[in-house]
Amino acid sequence: MLDLTPDEWTAIGLSLKVAAVATLASLVPGLGIAMLLARGRFPGRALIDGLVHLPLILPPVVTGYLLLLSFGRRGVFGAALAEIGIVFSFRWTGAALACAIMGFPLMVRAMRLSIEAVDRRLEQAAATLGAGPSAVFLTVTLPLAMPGILAGGVLAFAKAMGEFGATITFVSNIPGETQTLPSAIYSLTQVPGGEAGALRLTLISVALSMAALLISELLARRLARRLGTG
Repeated sequence: MLDLTPDEWTAIGLSLKVAAVATLASLVPGLGIAMLLARGRFPGRALIDGLVHLPLILPPVVTGYLLLLSFGRRGVFGAALAEIGIVFSFRWTGAALACAIMGFPLMVRAMRLSIEAVDRRLEQAAATLGAGPSAVFLTVTLPLAMPGILAGGVLAFAKAMGEFGATITFVSNIPGETQTLPSAIYSLTQVPGGEAGALRLTLISVALSMAALLISELLARRLARRLGTG
């Protein structure tokens, strides 16, 4: 029951790879958007906030289809990218792109709340002592918000590990190339005798998701203690 087949190991490894790439690629833009929403006051802020959270509201299949229209080989951006050798559709890189977009709202929200929780008086004190905006961010805001930033990364990673709808719509379900853990579970439920394999992968998926949530909770508590609110 607990012996995984080579194909199942491949699906797990690909899921970890896709989730890691999606999370790492989202960290810098996610932090930038979170900082903009937490500190910025400008026209259109609500629109940007809505666009960031749109993947949470849209059906994942719709998000995947929009990605196919945009980054497919004949898509708005995909055609130009294909000419320089960058292809997303039906590749693991496309799965990483889909997972990054689906996990982006969770990452930005956690980062934004963490930045908003930083005492502005500490930033003002650093500025009074002669620190510029970049120095204030690097020495005050970023260290204090780091647990929340890490928690956002963990949540995005967990979301990427469980992403199915957008991924299968955009990059299909190709074993060894785009078949992630959720896609492998779906495939096993469609074939006779695949129940044992589906159960094995389901248990692994639950374990990974629970571990990610526990890590996120620990980081959030650490943030609360650091800011003196817990």
